[in-house]
Amino acid sequence: MTVRFPQGSSEPTVATEGRAVTAPWSALLACLALLLSVGGVLRNDAAGADRRVRGNSDAPVTLIEYSDFTCGYCLKFFRETWPRIQAKYVETGKVRFVYRDYPRADRGPGLDAAVAARCAGDQGRYWAMHDRLFADGGRLDAATFDRHAKALGLDAASFSTCMRDGRHVDSIFHDRQEGTSWGFRGTPGFVLMLTKDGRGGNAAVTIPGAFPYQVFEEEIERLLARTHPRGESGA
Repeated sequence: MTVRFPQGSSEPTVATEGRAVTAPWSALLACLALLLSVGGVLRNDAAGADRRVRGNSDAPVTLIEYSDFTCGYCLKFFRETWPRIQAKYVETGKVRFVYRDYPRADRGPGLDAAVAARCAGDQGRYWAMHDRLFADGGRLDAATFDRHAKALGLDAASFSTCMRDGRHVDSIFHDRQEGTSWGFRGTPGFVLMLTKDGRGGNAAVTIPGAFPYQVFEEEIERLLARTHPRGESGA
């Protein structure tokens, strides 16, 4: 397993590939537990009707984002970095993208927006709502959610009931706990990993923040190289 933070991060570096280990044993154990936990979540998602997953389920690399709809840096990633990752890696079947909620507050617009996206997902329109919420650039209130629901052709009564009954709140906070266990204390936070066991075993790389596209590209290419025998092109 590998957990590496980009240069400049104050978080520990954990590795099992000949590099120094600077994290305490408790952090090592937590990372190992989370890697197994996230792997299980990804497998369970594959059977769901609305998986909050973009791209080919068999893509060799998985990118998980822990995010908050009210976060300015999350919006920056959505507008500037995500389109390039989507075009080069997701649409070409090399990376699958998984979205996880990380509301920074226990109540308020960040949580409400996460619920709205989940409620749209109940009607098969998770990504459509997700994209509209970010595209609005911070306008997150009941009237906005209803406007998006209407534009997406959702059943208004079912959507309103879902927003009121809190059926998704526990799952949203579970996502946040999962992100915290990776070491994230804010948003966005990203985890890159091999989707399945590859040569050399599982590898995970954490990216704590909206780093430039080039950081993601370098780490994705490094993981993709692990999925091919030496000398075999990944193109």
